Amino acid sequence: MRSTSGVCIWNDDVRRLIKQLKLTAITQLRRLTLFGHIMRMDDNADAKRILLASPLADWRRQLGRPRITWLSTVQQDLKQHHLTLLEAADLAQYRPLWRMMSTYGAMQSSVACQKRRCIMMSVRL
Repeated sequence: MRSTSGVCIWNDDVRRLIKQLKLTAITQLRRLTLFGHIMRMDDNADAKRILLASPLADWRRQLGRPRITWLSTVQQDLKQHHLTLLEAADLAQYRPLWRMMSTYGAMQSSVACQKRRCIMMSVRL
């Protein structure tokens, strides 16, 4: 015989108790981490050349294929940090700062975002 207490516990409550990020935040963190890694590579590295390459002028996407690319998804992630792709590529050269930005960005902390903006501004000066 199974016995239930009739108590319903929501997934968000469990996630908050064990201090686990949402899956979307984890994937965004890993995507930004990989982007920073690729941007720090040598300009002749295959991964960086492929990521930054633009398609040929007469190239057309096959019917039924999604228009969203990995790089456009990264650009959407960077919009949450108020960064362009060029700014992010420049910022990724400073690994500790990039790691802090991507980690705090995944946690969606407004206080951390304000601190991060102050740090980024002091590094640029």
